[in-house]
Amino acid sequence: MHYSRREFLKYATTTGAALGAGGLCTACGFLTPNDLPPASLVPPLTPTDKAARVVAVLGRDLRSMVRDALDSFGGASAIVRPQETVFIKPNLVGAGMVRHELFSTGECTKPEVFMTVAEECLKAGATKVTIGDAAQVSEFAWDEMWTLDRSTNVADEAKRLNDRYEGTLELACLNSDTPVWVPVTSPYSGLEKIYVSGLAAHADRIISIPVVKTHRHCQVTLSMKNLMGLTSSERYGEMGIDSRIQLHRAPGGLEQTFLDITAALRPDFTLIDASIGCEGNGPHVQPRVWGTTVDLRDRIGNWLILASNDLVAADATATRIIGHKPNAVKHLASAFDRGLGQAREDLIELEGADLNDLRMDWEPAKYAASIEAVALPGLMMYLERPN
Repeated sequence: MHYSRREFLKYATTTGAALGAGGLCTACGFLTPNDLPPASLVPPLTPTDKAARVVAVLGRDLRSMVRDALDSFGGASAIVRPQETVFIKPNLVGAGMVRHELFSTGECTKPEVFMTVAEECLKAGATKVTIGDAAQVSEFAWDEMWTLDRSTNVADEAKRLNDRYEGTLELACLNSDTPVWVPVTSPYSGLEKIYVSGLAAHADRIISIPVVKTHRHCQVTLSMKNLMGLTSSERYGEMGIDSRIQLHRAPGGLEQTFLDITAALRPDFTLIDASIGCEGNGPHVQPRVWGTTVDLRDRIGNWLILASNDLVAADATATRIIGHKPNAVKHLASAFDRGLGQAREDLIELEGADLNDLRMDWEPAKYAASIEAVALPGLMMYLERPN
């Protein structure tokens, strides 16, 4: 069934929001009544009652934590079979665009995390592993992406893995390295189709590896929002800004663009990097303009990796950990309603830690009405921030 506008408003209020005239709706991604999508773009209600499993691994050594997380699911061999191809999607949102360190500030997924996943997939017999993101630029300086301890960088790690294993590891900046852009059906964004990198669309397995952050446009950015980086920032940008403005302005709402991508590609696994993240006005880090760095060792005493083969369950769990309510995050509520995964706390089995021991204070993002309102003011200060 499809919601009528009246039904959609009723649903929004039952998820914890109060819609007032011209007011904000926290459960609907801060929408006002006039911002609601047409009824034809509201997905039908098909929630799942299938239980989901999320594994939490605490520690201070990200490489061993990642291996432990994978081992909890049977290792990488339980995800990828010999001779299959794997696409790994980290969050490299500011790479190549800003002048400050991206990993210790919490803006991007740590190299220790996504490179370890890549190695485990090669060990499992993957014939090709691609690590890729489009971010906002046409190329990345992989040799400048250093691990937290500065012992190695992504380019050197890629060479080591290619020398050691039979499979091939490929590093890709999707905006320029994508050989073909593949249209996927997008029924609820209002765009009919969205073009994603063929490097991901044609892979046998997809693993999303985000970093935990709050976000000015969709409250949290985790494993599903991470898939926005599979689209071309040039194709969907406007006014000379490679920021996917057209996707932000989709008739069905920004959230349905990446939920449609999630539904089309059905990623196989996610590991959420909750070591150093970003609170407040993410997805970037810049105090007073954007977000603020959070080292989870200062909040819960350790770093954290969350792993699951259910992206909705992983995102809902991470959302609860940082003090947000999944039913008050528009894309999480919609993902559950669409049957993309499990969001109900009572149907998510969390292993490795007690949820109450992980919960922490986390500054929420302040809503920005448009991407221009975020991208333009203070942009030069952000770009020129020294190392």
